[in-house]
Amino acid sequence: MTQVGIMIEGQEGLNWERWRRICTDADTLGFASLRRSDHLISLMGDPERDCIECWTSLALAAEWTKRIEFGPMVSPVTFRLPAVLAKQAAAVDRLSGGRLILGVGAGWNENEHEVFHVPFYTQKERFDRLESGIKIMREAWAASNPKPARNPIPLLIGGKGARRTIPLVARVAAEWNHSTLNPDMYRSLVEVLEQCCRDIGRDPKTIRRSVMTSYIIGRDPSELRERAARVSEIIPGLKSLTPDQVLENRRQAWFVGTPEEIAGQMREYAKLGVDLFMLQHFLLDDGHALRLLAEEVIPAIA
Repeated sequence: MTQVGIMIEGQEGLNWERWRRICTDADTLGFASLRRSDHLISLMGDPERDCIECWTSLALAAEWTKRIEFGPMVSPVTFRLPAVLAKQAAAVDRLSGGRLILGVGAGWNENEHEVFHVPFYTQKERFDRLESGIKIMREAWAASNPKPARNPIPLLIGGKGARRTIPLVARVAAEWNHSTLNPDMYRSLVEVLEQCCRDIGRDPKTIRRSVMTSYIIGRDPSELRERAARVSEIIPGLKSLTPDQVLENRRQAWFVGTPEEIAGQMREYAKLGVDLFMLQHFLLDDGHALRLLAEEVIPAIA
């Protein structure tokens, strides 16, 4: 069964009031997972946007939700020492009763590292730190108390690197995330992942496969244009476009349309073996869009 989750870009205007409301909506409306990014500043060139700290917000999510899986997508190993991240994750997982999925990555945005004086390292050094950091985190969970409710905590790793990323997914991850709607690339990377699993004797089906993209939903053309206009205020690359141009521009990259149309698009993509769609929810105050997804899209693809 294909599931739907919500992904929040926390660096693009997320504040505490919005986060509490999103946590409540995602939990009560029946979404499978709630994730948020772990960045230090807007990635869209607007440093005035709110950007509440990731792990503090995840601790609150553990209290503000009762059912839903949640976690970072993803926490760069450049931001925190691995053992410190392990302790934070264990605390949040314990607080939530075992609902944390721990997304970890090597880090990629050089600007936020420079702005906040965080060492960035070379690409190889960052990936080396990711690999060694995962080992250290698991050692920390074994050596300290309280232990996570699920020990080890399930790991999420995203990316498309066939040389290092996908083999690492095969070795340690509970979930692999692909971040673009590109069927040909997705098929190719799945083949690589399945071969990496076979090489080490792991069943590829034990790894959940997720795809992250965004969406614009509306019951009719007027509602679609209204949301497209609001999205264009958030995404710099869309600001010069009319609502109709935004919709046309995004149709190949996002899920766009009425609930019925989006459900159809998801069903087609799910045939490739996608277990979970993580939808970036850029309109942070638009609870109606979440309700449309929950009430009309999720039942149609289940």
